[in-house]
Amino acid sequence: MSANTELAVVPPQETALAVYSTEKGLEPWLQKIRTEIDGFTPDISTRKGRDAIASMAYKVARTKTALDDVGKKLVADLKEVPKKIDAERKRVRDTLDSWQEEVRRPLNEWQAAEDARVDKHNDAIERIRVLAVDLDGITAEDLADRMTNLEAVAMGADWEEFEPEAARAKDKALGVLRAALAARQKYEAEQLELARLRKEKEDRDKKDHEERIAREAAERATREAEEKAQRERDAEAQRARDEKAAAEKRESDLKLQAAESERLAEQARREKIEAEQKAERDRLAAVEREKQAIEQARLDEIARQQAAADEILRQERLREQDKEHRRSINLAALQAFVKGGMTEECAKQAITLIASRQIPAISIQY
Repeated sequence: MSANTELAVVPPQETALAVYSTEKGLEPWLQKIRTEIDGFTPDISTRKGRDAIASMAYKVARTKTALDDVGKKLVADLKEVPKKIDAERKRVRDTLDSWQEEVRRPLNEWQAAEDARVDKHNDAIERIRVLAVDLDGITAEDLADRMTNLEAVAMGADWEEFEPEAARAKDKALGVLRAALAARQKYEAEQLELARLRKEKEDRDKKDHEERIAREAAERATREAEEKAQRERDAEAQRARDEKAAAEKRESDLKLQAAESERLAEQARREKIEAEQKAERDRLAAVEREKQAIEQARLDEIARQQAAADEILRQERLREQDKEHRRSINLAALQAFVKGGMTEECAKQAITLIASRQIPAISIQY
């Protein structure tokens, strides 16, 4: 700016920051202006004096603007400094983050492989344990199959450091299955024996009932014949005084009655034989129905066992999928925490606390 319009020259650029950042650093410039103002004595009564006053006020305003502009420019320049610093900080962070990820990648890959290896062994041990749980209602045949499958699980170097735990789980499961198999075999034998005894009793009761009916029929026929014969004998005694022709007639009638009695007795015998034959047919039919029921029950049990096995496999697949899903999400969260500046140990601890719902209002969405 021209010296004609300002009362004091503004501080030079090289010292402006020091002047403006010092408390009362512009005081010398203000004092210079004050001196100019104090030494100004215009004559207000003349036009020239009044013009001089206006010019002096204008110079003060121009000086104010000039000094303020220098400070404003300093502030503007200083505001650019944090932006440049932040840009350089971001560049360094991004570069070091990528270098950190590059350096740590082999460890992360090793850790993922190690986690998969440990999960594989743990899952195999869990499958061993599952064979010995929820055994209520399982048949002896199914229990024997489980024992066979479990005994076929070989222990060895493939189990690595998990071999002792797997061996303990196998021994414990085999112990449970052996005890369950013995109890189930005893139970099934008892049920078969009870069924056999019930069948024998039913057969005896039915035979006794049929024999009783046949015996009562024969006794009734014999009794009726005897009663009838007795009545005839009584009648014969009363007719003893009758003529010989009447006696011969009665004798003939008695022969006829005897023949009828014999016929009735023979009929009763045949009815008894038919009743016995019918009882035998009914028994054989009942035996056949029992065989069919047993066969159907066996087929139903096979179908139920197959369905149960399919359900176990389905549940295992679901658990595997859920574990893999949770593992991938936890790994992504771990990597995000580490990328954000956490150590891996702190990141793991944070994920564990969040997953176990020990951090209020924060959760992992699986």
